[in-house]
Amino acid sequence: MIRQGKLLEVQNVHKSYGKKSNLTKALNGVSFDILPGEFLGIMGPSGSGKTTLLNCIATIMKPTSGRVLLNGKNISAFDSKDLAEYRGRRIGYLFQDFELLDNLTGRENILLPVSIHGMELAKARAKLQELADFLEIADILDKFPSQMSGGQKQRVAAARCLISDPDIVLADEPTGALDTRSARTLMNKLDGINRSSGRTILMVSHDPNAASFCSRILFIQDGVIFHELRRRQEESRELFYDRILQVLAQLGGGSANVL
Repeated sequence: MIRQGKLLEVQNVHKSYGKKSNLTKALNGVSFDILPGEFLGIMGPSGSGKTTLLNCIATIMKPTSGRVLLNGKNISAFDSKDLAEYRGRRIGYLFQDFELLDNLTGRENILLPVSIHGMELAKARAKLQELADFLEIADILDKFPSQMSGGQKQRVAAARCLISDPDIVLADEPTGALDTRSARTLMNKLDGINRSSGRTILMVSHDPNAASFCSRILFIQDGVIFHELRRRQEESRELFYDRILQVLAQLGGGSANVL
C-alpha cells in the first residue's frame, strides 16, 4: 500500500561490518521520511555513515536490519526484475567522481542507461536535448570525458542520472571533486531541477555551501541522526548557510550541544 505523502521511508536501518570484537556499526538505527519534491541533505563528519546510508537506499549494499520503502514497497524484498527496474528507472545516482566511461562521448554516456534498461530511444533523445540545454552541455555532447572540465563532466553525469526520469536522485558529494565556481553552477542546476520539475533529491555532502540549497538537512554522527534543520519559508540561502555552520560547529561537542 502506498503511504500518502511519503516517497521514501527509512525505518530503523542498521548496517554493521565485521564480527564480534571487530564489529563496526556504520548505521545504528536510522529512521526518516522523504516527501515528494523535497531537496534533503545529509551531513556529518567523515565516517559518520552518510555514504553507507545512501548506498543502502541505492541497493549497492543491504542493511543488516531495518527497511527502506519506496512508495510503500520494501526494496529489500524486490526480486531481480523489480530490483533492475528500481535501479534503472526509479532512482538516479550522481557520483562524486562522475563515473563516466572514458571511451564513450558525453552523449553516449548519457544514453547508456537507455540502452541497458530498454527505454524508448526517441523519447530518450528528446529528453537528452532538453537536459543538455538546461545543463548547458549541448556543445560538449560529442566530446570524450578527457576533453571536458570537471564541472562539465559532472553536468554530463547529472544528465545521465536524470535521463530516465527517476523518482528520486541520490547525490553522493556531487561537488566534492569540483572547484568553487563549478560547484556553484552544478548546485544551481540541481536546485532548478528540484524547483521546476519537483524532482526529489537526496544529497550527501560535507559542503555547507552545497547544503544551503537544500530545503531540509539531517545531521548524522556515529551512525545516528542527532539533529534536523529546516529552511524556513522565505529564508535566504545566506541565512540558512549561517545556521548550517552553527550546527557543524557543535559536531565536535556531541549532540547535547546542538542548537
